[in-house]
Amino acid sequence: MTLDLLLAVAAGGFVGAPSRYLLDRAISRRRESDLPWGTFVINATGSLLLGFLTGLALAGRLPDIVKALLGTGFCGAYTTFSAFTFETVGLLEGGRILDALGNVVVSVAVGLGAAAAGLAIGLAL
Repeated sequence: MTLDLLLAVAAGGFVGAPSRYLLDRAISRRRESDLPWGTFVINATGSLLLGFLTGLALAGRLPDIVKALLGTGFCGAYTTFSAFTFETVGLLEGGRILDALGNVVVSVAVGLGAAAAGLAIGLAL
């Protein structure tokens, strides 16, 4: 990996992590719920963006530096499998088995659908 790609990943992560935090807080303040809506929205939008970037990359329309900045750096820091897992386990520990199961099924389905939609859009451009 070259220094410019490494710096691009770091810069993307520097923006992605606080973006995730701020969006999660904004959603949590607006929506009184024990369900992890912030993480759901973040992972769905991140999947859409990463699918879009992948489509552009597969079509040869995305330079390596942009893939590193937005794909690896931003999306890597913005999306969060660990929070998704932690929050799902919290639902299970709270006895909310159906909510936990719903969180898993809906999050994975929406994430895959968003990634596929983003991919299709990226390839079509």
